[in-house]
Amino acid sequence: MKAIPALIASLFLPATSFSLDWPNWRGPDHNGISKEAFPTELPETLPVAWKAKVGIGFCTVSVVGDRVLTMGNTDEKDTVWCLDARTGDVLWSHTYDCALDPLYYEGGPGGTPTIHEGSVYTLSKKGHAFRLDLETGAVIWQRDLIADHGFELPEWSFAGSAFIEGDRVLLNVGRGGLALAKDTGKTLWMPSTETAGYATVVPFSQSGENRYHLLFSAKGLIGFDAETGAQKWDYPWKSSRDVNAADPLIAGNRIVVSSSGGTEMLAFSDGSATPEMVWKQHDMKWYFNPGILIGQHLYSLHGTTHRPTELMCTDLETGEIIWQEEGFGSGGLMAVGETVIVFDNGLLTILKANPEKYDLILQQKILDGKCWTAPVYANGTIYCRNAEGDLAVLHVVRE
Repeated sequence: MKAIPALIASLFLPATSFSLDWPNWRGPDHNGISKEAFPTELPETLPVAWKAKVGIGFCTVSVVGDRVLTMGNTDEKDTVWCLDARTGDVLWSHTYDCALDPLYYEGGPGGTPTIHEGSVYTLSKKGHAFRLDLETGAVIWQRDLIADHGFELPEWSFAGSAFIEGDRVLLNVGRGGLALAKDTGKTLWMPSTETAGYATVVPFSQSGENRYHLLFSAKGLIGFDAETGAQKWDYPWKSSRDVNAADPLIAGNRIVVSSSGGTEMLAFSDGSATPEMVWKQHDMKWYFNPGILIGQHLYSLHGTTHRPTELMCTDLETGEIIWQEEGFGSGGLMAVGETVIVFDNGLLTILKANPEKYDLILQQKILDGKCWTAPVYANGTIYCRNAEGDLAVLHVVRE
């Protein structure tokens, strides 16, 4: 692997008042939004500080301090990469056998590494689970969940990332999920070995208390207890070929869930133990990546690989689409405060979260090829990757 040196450091923007890590998929608050301060002014073009080759795949990056973690597949082997955030130099890597499995797409891993208290937790598409030391990459424990338990693989294999809750690692493996002991990797519970969904576990607190978790499984959205794996409720959800991939989005006591069948807002009526539909619409569909909620509006990409995709702003209360902008692809997005960052078709788009109009700040070509992976902004830096494993890094803020 080679990294392009960051020779243009003098052109970086002045530092913001603070920066924050992005330790896992969808960030520290699991909502795709960073609390960092984003620069109020940008140059016409952001310089690319470095690029790296990380192998075929669709996972994004996690960032803690000077360490960037991601994954890719080369020659039927997965590699977990730990790179230097400033230069792209390889600090360590861990490689193991895993099928590329390019079924109608390039293949490779889809789950993003999770960094937690000095360890890195990963899940391959074929059920290899690891806990690695963040400093050295040494294996603390490893599991082959298919060999150990005979889980049925979904059509495109596993894609969710590890979620850490207390002393356990929660995974979208099996119809009702799976819990491993964080310290040892031992299986704590597994309600079913039937096929799973593709999303990552999301924490949820009903009425601001009684925290539990949501699992977008192959056939429904499940609320479950992380301690025992017991289901609290199961809301049926039918998708084409069981592709429930976009994480449910939490809006207070409500849940937005979306896939190829459309989008619903769910809520709990007084005394209800199960969610009920508030509104439903078919004009917004999250196939790969969930949207983000800023104020009372959802910003998301709608579309498939077979038709044009729109960037949409949708009213949270009614499900009404406020505006939509054409010309996008099946990529992903995140936000820094009220600044939305979109990456698709190799194109970086930065806009203001404005419910009145599409309010563009910057648009710039970064990479070529398929780009379904959501961008990340961490510690003043934007990270983008394509399916072939080209990782491009833009230092927006000078250290």
